[in-house]
Amino acid sequence: MSNHAGGPYSPAMVTRSDILVLGLTAGVTGCLVGGMMFGIGMGLVAASVHIGWLLVLPSAPVAGVLGYLLARKLANKVESGTR
Repeated sequence: MSNHAGGPYSPAMVTRSDILVLGLTAGVTGCLVGGMMFGIGMGLVAASVHIGWLLVLPSAPVAGVLGYLLARKLANKVESGTR
């Protein structure tokens, strides 16, 4: 499972370290962004400012979209062959 250049028909593979970094980065970024949105939104809702629901409800999907975008970035790197 190495990522060394193979023959002319052998595409580059994703290494374990790439997957580990992707998972850690997506998890930390998603938790920070989603958690901040949720926390600020719930603070507003608790203070009877109902616009806070606009931060609470999309907090989890926004965190997931960040992970998806990071995965697409890694996929584009692998396809182009750059590291």
